[in-house]
Amino acid sequence: MNKNVIITGVLAVAVIAVVVAKKSRKTEPETVLSANIQKNQSAQNSAGSHTAPAAAEKPLPKLIELGSVSCHACKAMAPIIDELKESCAGKLDVKFIDVHKNHNAASQYNIRVIPTQIFFDTDGNELFRHTGFFPREDIISKWKELGVTLTDKTD
Repeated sequence: MNKNVIITGVLAVAVIAVVVAKKSRKTEPETVLSANIQKNQSAQNSAGSHTAPAAAEKPLPKLIELGSVSCHACKAMAPIIDELKESCAGKLDVKFIDVHKNHNAASQYNIRVIPTQIFFDTDGNELFRHTGFFPREDIISKWKELGVTLTDKTD
């Protein structure tokens, strides 16, 4: 019964997120993400970064998790996402988007259930999508299956 309550709660949150996202369409999240990435790169370059411009601009594969800080499964995913951000830095761009704070994201990424993890190639094409809790080892294995080998600090 506890599992049914959790599933029902997650579904209710997802439905609410979709309804709210449809009501408020102000800024496209990917545009905001792109602007932030460009802003950070400009700041690094102007700060005297010794990284070659080609290396700074080299696109990385991307993992985006869409969820909420109030969702139980999302809370369980948070340490995994945080750890991947750190251990795969420079090899994988890892982002978390809270669909309760960024209402447009649920609509933009066609989110029906949270958490949802979306895998993108370096050109921004969606490669794979998973809903629910996704263990770290399974994420790494999926990237390997997709042709991206992530040797990180914890392997």
